[in-house]
Amino acid sequence: MALSCGPHFGRLARLPVGIVGGMESEKVRRRTAALLVLLVFLTAAGLAASKSKTCDKGWECKASIYCCNETISDFFQVYQFENLFSKRNAPVAHAVGFWDYHSFITASTFYQPLGFGTTGGKQMAMKEVAAFLGHVGSKTSCGYGVATGGPLAWGLCYNREMSPSQSYCNPDYLYPCTPGVDYYGRGAIPVYWNYNYGIIGDGIKVNLLDHPEYLEQNATVAFQAAMWRWMTPMKKKQPSAHDVFVGNWKPTKNDTMAKRLPGFGTTMNVLYGDEVCGQGSIDSMNNIISHYQYYLDLMGVGRQSSGDNPDCAEQEAFNPSYQPASS
Repeated sequence: MALSCGPHFGRLARLPVGIVGGMESEKVRRRTAALLVLLVFLTAAGLAASKSKTCDKGWECKASIYCCNETISDFFQVYQFENLFSKRNAPVAHAVGFWDYHSFITASTFYQPLGFGTTGGKQMAMKEVAAFLGHVGSKTSCGYGVATGGPLAWGLCYNREMSPSQSYCNPDYLYPCTPGVDYYGRGAIPVYWNYNYGIIGDGIKVNLLDHPEYLEQNATVAFQAAMWRWMTPMKKKQPSAHDVFVGNWKPTKNDTMAKRLPGFGTTMNVLYGDEVCGQGSIDSMNNIISHYQYYLDLMGVGRQSSGDNPDCAEQEAFNPSYQPASS
């Protein structure tokens, strides 16, 4: 503590130097001891707090504050997965026997400690699982208007693009195409183009650039790649689909002007940009929303709880697919 220039300094100045020094030394010792006690207390309190915030829930969720909440298998079980994707193993489906509940849960163990399906209360967690699977179901569906069970019952019908129109290879310095390899759509949220296979492969630590076929050979890897995409922003200073859905993201003034607001609608913007968003009430957008709401109903949450801002009809894309020419 600094000495003031008031009366206390005057009184100390009249005392013999030895006494002043002794008194000051004693004060310093007392203050130091008090600070040490306070530091020990705060450290202990901090350690106790950090320990109290971290939980383990068996193999499914470990060493995270999010693991203190219910895990996905607590509220989303095998029979519900079967209800959501009731036609995926029908004889006319194209990925019979590929997709299963265990692969979904196994993939989710990488992301539940990060908040996937474990953020907020039970209802928010259920809604996030329904939202994620709404994208998955719509992108892998072979349902149509008069299909048995209705068009929304046919999610996870595919695990790959059936008739690719091209190889989806584009020159890229970081992720050059592997000779003889095609990068057509594969997976739970289909991945296209060599650079996307490279980026996502790096993210999940699987060599998808050389082996994109892993996404149609291993359901756990396919779900993991889709969850990584859901949880990861594509660019700095942009949100992930997870963040915009669970409320972690706060839109800027520019976002608000671009009509990008928290909710399911902006998850489509993050994942697909102007391929789906900013084009009014188009079928591709409405199909994704319909799957999400259908799954909410089947999970017992109800579409009435689908939340604010469910569409992106008027949103500007975070990453436009083209840039207008500068004048």
